[in-house]
Amino acid sequence: CNRVEFIFTNDTPVDQEFVQSFLHSINSALEEDELEVISKKARYWNGINAVNHLIEVASSLDSMVLGEREIITQVRNAYEYSRKEGLSGDTIRIVMRQTIETAKRVFTETIIAEKSVSVVSLAYQELLKAKLSKKAKILIIGSGVTNQNMCKFLTKDGYTNFTVYNRTLSNAEKFVDTFGGRAESLKNLELHQDGFDVIIACTGAHGAVLSQKVYTAILKDNKTKHIIDLAIPNDVAETIPKAFAVNYISVNSLKKIADKNLLARRKELLKVREIIYNSLEDFKSIFEMRQIELKIQAIPKHVKEIRTKALTEVFQKEVATLDDESKAVLDKILNYMEKKYVSVPMIMAKEMLTKIK
Repeated sequence: CNRVEFIFTNDTPVDQEFVQSFLHSINSALEEDELEVISKKARYWNGINAVNHLIEVASSLDSMVLGEREIITQVRNAYEYSRKEGLSGDTIRIVMRQTIETAKRVFTETIIAEKSVSVVSLAYQELLKAKLSKKAKILIIGSGVTNQNMCKFLTKDGYTNFTVYNRTLSNAEKFVDTFGGRAESLKNLELHQDGFDVIIACTGAHGAVLSQKVYTAILKDNKTKHIIDLAIPNDVAETIPKAFAVNYISVNSLKKIADKNLLARRKELLKVREIIYNSLEDFKSIFEMRQIELKIQAIPKHVKEIRTKALTEVFQKEVATLDDESKAVLDKILNYMEKKYVSVPMIMAKEMLTKIK
């Protein structure tokens, strides 16, 4: 993620001065000029606006990729860690509960996350249209994160026949340790003799890694091949799709699909905003009721004190004259009254709050 979020309760207004003090308390090694730079770039929200922001973050409205489901997991995990470490209290608890529940509704009641905008996911969906055999020979050029993510899709669907070429052989070996297959040095690509059905390429090279000369050398039949080129700039020479029978999938072609899907996601924003608005209105009531609950929590203690005083001081002599059976009946009556004195104020408070709304 390209940001860090801090969620906390505080009685002091949050401004630039507070942010500097807060950051210094977290990391005392930060210099004054560093604190000033960070605090000037910080954005902060208070009250219901903070709750709204957090819900938008968890619902991926405030992300680079609209509809990214992973965000809600990150928010939930961050809260669970903080809770276990004793870093969050009651207010954060109800805020996070409302946030997670709302984000879940956003993802289940709208299609904001249904149409993929991930380049790797889209590339794999395009490859699936070829209906390749599970025994298909897949030649992978590059062992970075992008190709690893692609292989997660492939292995999940039963593809295992991989040959991985990478500039650093040890990285290719780590790759096959995870996904299977055979590791080779990229300098030996032109010597590949086993043929292929699919090429997946994504390296950090500044020019084409798969030239027409290399492609011609490794091509063993005239069947249509499938090439997924996820590098920028492209790893595959632009002459190859023109000169050979190739189903060529590039970042540029996938971007058109991604933009179309992103547009479909954006059309869901009105529904999403409505869900969030209703959730914020519910949260206001939930929060107010929780404050009442916290204040009423003192009632049971006071009721017990009154009961104890009544039995041991005010009516001590009268109670002493009762037999055991009468004392038992009195005890039952007082228990009943004690429970009612605790529940009645809460019921009345809820009714009053409902009428106000």
